[in-house]
Amino acid sequence: MQVQPHLDYGGRFDQAMAFYGKVMGAKVTFMMRYKDAPEGQPKPSPAWAEKVMHANIQVGDSQFMASDGREGQTPAFSGFMMSVGDVPNAEGQRIFNALAEGGQVFMPYQKTFWAEGFGMLVDRFGMTWMVNCEH
Repeated sequence: MQVQPHLDYGGRFDQAMAFYGKVMGAKVTFMMRYKDAPEGQPKPSPAWAEKVMHANIQVGDSQFMASDGREGQTPAFSGFMMSVGDVPNAEGQRIFNALAEGGQVFMPYQKTFWAEGFGMLVDRFGMTWMVNCEH
């Protein structure tokens, strides 16, 4: 059994994945756009045809799923955080700083009693992140 998050980016999937690719090396390993749905499925509006219906994303040893969501709906990333760990402290600081660009830091990256570096932020897409580097 696997449990993975599926994140809806409210029409900004392509921008988010380009950003996460640059920051953390995220790679799209599978993707289907709404225009590619099989026959018999409802057709998307022309404005939504190029949007992503489903994708698998690989970041390091982790995988999650994502999409643009559904037309007319606004996503709310609430009640959970994505967590980055198992990277050296300097890499954690770099990732934290990059994710913070255009976002909002609510706990600056710093040494804590449990980690060499830890910080929390909301990125430019509204996703909350923890970066936790124990070494």
